Amino acid sequence: MDWKKLLCEKRQCNQSNKNNKKNNNDMRNEFQKDYHRIIGSASFRRLQDKTQVFPLDKSDFVRTRLTHSLEVASFAKSLGQSSFLYIIDHIDSFKNKSGFRSEFEPSNEDINKICSILECAGLIHDIGNPPFGHFGEYSIRIWFKNNLENLKIGKNYVKDLLNEQMCNDFYNFEGNAQALRLLTKLHYLVDENGMHLTYALLNTIVKYPVSSCDFNTKSGDIKNKKMGYYYAENDLYDDISESTGAVGCRYPLTFLLEAADDIAYRTADIEDAVKKNYLTYDMILEELKKDAYLNMCKGEEKGCYLDAVKTLENKYEIAKSKKIANPDLYAVQNWIVSIQGFLISCAIYGFTSNYIDIMNGTFKSEILKVSHGNVLMKALGNITAEKVFESQHIQKLEISAGTIIDFLLDKFVNAAISYDTEIEQNALDRRLMNIISQNYMSAYRHHSREKTKEEKLYLRLLLVTDYICGMTDTYAKTLYQELHGIS
Repeated sequence: MDWKKLLCEKRQCNQSNKNNKKNNNDMRNEFQKDYHRIIGSASFRRLQDKTQVFPLDKSDFVRTRLTHSLEVASFAKSLGQSSFLYIIDHIDSFKNKSGFRSEFEPSNEDINKICSILECAGLIHDIGNPPFGHFGEYSIRIWFKNNLENLKIGKNYVKDLLNEQMCNDFYNFEGNAQALRLLTKLHYLVDENGMHLTYALLNTIVKYPVSSCDFNTKSGDIKNKKMGYYYAENDLYDDISESTGAVGCRYPLTFLLEAADDIAYRTADIEDAVKKNYLTYDMILEELKKDAYLNMCKGEEKGCYLDAVKTLENKYEIAKSKKIANPDLYAVQNWIVSIQGFLISCAIYGFTSNYIDIMNGTFKSEILKVSHGNVLMKALGNITAEKVFESQHIQKLEISAGTIIDFLLDKFVNAAISYDTEIEQNALDRRLMNIISQNYMSAYRHHSREKTKEEKLYLRLLLVTDYICGMTDTYAKTLYQELHGIS
């Protein structure tokens, strides 16, 4: 891959941009312009009322998708700046390594663009996620796995009319793929081409450059872990990857975005759980000291891991010496800041030490997994998975969220199937279709032009998932109550 192509400033439907006179006083690069488009968008604002971990939570302390995305943007920008300054400062040593090519060498000007891209990518990486966090994604997948085969349009089964990729898109629904769709087709800015973001930025958020027919969780290659785009965006994704020169490969900056996301949520989940009394200092310390984690450590990683544990103990002792009212929260919050710095250093190491393989498209892992922070990241993830996500209270909230998603899909999918066909809709289905956002309805009408009946059917099913994914937690809950006749 080549940075001259990777930092592609192309946007969808560039003709519309040519109609705008260039402002010679505007000193922003193209990716800084992306930032302002994102910050001012309704889709970004809606993240303030979307679940990060705790569905339907009323606390103003715990993270939402918005505050999480702001943290990821901050970490991603820092990772980009530090990683590429290191590469430039040590470029001679990189040039002496096997596999290095001249087009791998970034410039100082490139660093400014890279930082802007990563900051923007952090802001929008979760913008396609449905309400109620990852359980919302799970609920959509399960609904289609349980119901798609039984859906009928006229005398035909819907599944028989869709091709394999269309069906797999719903069976394996992903917020990542939905983000690309929302940004390029659903968010109305000046036309039906979404926010008109740069291709370099769009490629950064496509974590998995494969379709729903090509992903393989057992391949051992991170790029194949999940699907990255829908059938509806096949041509668009091909254009993006060809324009950036990342065909068949993960875009290099995606590794840094992924690390920023992982650091942000693994550490924040611990802090939020302590604040909400799901975790205590003693519980965290006990888990971290388990032999299972120490036995996972390799070489110098053990010393780094033990240092992290010792730092937590020290923070708690400081809290007690200062007679802090809540020493658990004080210790954990201060410890989180400390290990975030450590994990950022680990991510920089993972990226720079594998830079040539990343640029050649042959690196198959996450960058934190090849660093001294690997076991600590696993420990943090396991603690929240076992002590928080499996708690009875969280599971009750998730059941409630799943009930809402199931109900909305039951109603709107059945209504959408017969919409825009020769089949006469009943009064209820007509009213349901009238509820759907006019922006999404307009997008459907635009993108379904000159499509086959089968493709239109597929797009109508996407219309429903588009609508649901665009909902905030509060809107989804309120709509559920309204359609049930609950005041």
